Amino acid sequence: MGAKTALLAYADGDVASALRKAGEPAAEGTAALVAQVFPGWTMESTKGDVLGETTYPPERLTYAASFPGVDLVCDRRLMCDRPSELPAHLLETAAGRRVILHAMHSASDWLAFAVWEDGRLRRSLSLSPDGGIVENIGDPFPFEMPYWAGDRPVECDPAWDEEPYELPFHPLELGNEALRALFGFLLEGRPLPKDVDPYKVPLLGFDLTDPDMSRRAREGGSTQ
Repeated sequence: MGAKTALLAYADGDVASALRKAGEPAAEGTAALVAQVFPGWTMESTKGDVLGETTYPPERLTYAASFPGVDLVCDRRLMCDRPSELPAHLLETAAGRRVILHAMHSASDWLAFAVWEDGRLRRSLSLSPDGGIVENIGDPFPFEMPYWAGDRPVECDPAWDEEPYELPFHPLELGNEALRALFGFLLEGRPLPKDVDPYKVPLLGFDLTDPDMSRRAREGGSTQ
């Protein structure tokens, strides 16, 4: 399992339904969306790509799309150990829409996801084998139940004399299931006929620069 995500969505309804009907992103609306998520940052357009290739962009790059019914932003700077502490302006940008955050990293088996509805946090989960359960707020969604019930344990190979896995399930397996349930697509595993094909969903690319970092660099350079 090698999937990584840093994905934020603002949705009017079901994300999967909106993505199935998605065409080309609205350029002006997408640029405005990125400006709201990163207010004051310097933004330059760059080459776009598809959702399946951009859920975990390179540093500095942002991939985003504004479609009827859903706005998507992919950026590593959105990842946080405690999703409940998502910056307030990101929730204000929702303007009453559903907010969904999904972040995971295969190198550390870390998963975090959260859902806000009408501005209120409904569910937040963040966990990894090394850090344990960092955050577990709200009632689990139905797709989580088999994992918490112990029906999806991590199988250890006796030949490797492995210690039992530190969690009752593998975070990336749950993370992939969360992607399907919340966004309608998978990054790993066999897709179902109803699943969205993330390699057919185009996103626009942006190169962002933090103005505070630029200012600090100029100030640092002026003292030498």
